[in-house]
Amino acid sequence: MSTVDLRFHPLRDSATMLRRNIRHMLRYPSMTLMLVGMPIIFLLLFVYVFGGTLGAGLGGDRASYATYVAPAIIIMAIAATVQGTAISIAMDMTEGVIARFRTMHIARVSVLTGHVLGSVIQAVISLAIVIGVALLVGFRPQASLAEWLAAGGFLIVVTFALVWLAVALGQVSKSVETASNLPMPLTLLPFLGSGFVPTDSMPAGLRWFAEYQPFTPIMETLRGLLMDRPLGDNAWLALAWCAVIALGSYLWSKRLFNREYAH
Repeated sequence: MSTVDLRFHPLRDSATMLRRNIRHMLRYPSMTLMLVGMPIIFLLLFVYVFGGTLGAGLGGDRASYATYVAPAIIIMAIAATVQGTAISIAMDMTEGVIARFRTMHIARVSVLTGHVLGSVIQAVISLAIVIGVALLVGFRPQASLAEWLAAGGFLIVVTFALVWLAVALGQVSKSVETASNLPMPLTLLPFLGSGFVPTDSMPAGLRWFAEYQPFTPIMETLRGLLMDRPLGDNAWLALAWCAVIALGSYLWSKRLFNREYAH
């Protein structure tokens, strides 16, 4: 006589949810292309339209400015990708998918875990495309193999933190349209940091904000790794910001999801 296994299997269920999100990504590749398209447009705009002037202001030319601005564009690519995460979460919340999952014998944690892991994979694909385009337009990193590996690990840490923030924002959204707008400041913060011009060229008030907001040490750490420069305190500040964002967003997401799942 067969028996029904009533035990929860978080790893197996998380893998199932991850496959669901990967299939969704493959079924709608236009979403990935749309999210990666905006950073590429900004890259081309700043290199070919403003690069000559801004590069001269930094004591170089258009090619040197491409190298300076590439880390900011790479971080923008992550911010754009997590916007898609918020949209996917909001769709599940507003279209009754969570209600269907509630009736199934699956580990509760697997629903969010599948979204997070799927978004990290999507971000890696987006980063590969953006870095490839940056290399084509003049980005010339000086990193060794070890520094490239460190930069890759660092980008995954940043992605993980921002994905959890997007998961929370997607849950508080009342519609898909709201979910697409709430993460928008993440794509704007590089402009208000050291991503496109040094902070010492900014007015006093804006300079203070630029130096103390989280994206500045994140971009400076990536810039240091890719250009073989000293990291100073930027690496510790960046990792601390990532830890705070990831932990705070995870706890926020968990509370929101448990409240929704219990209804």
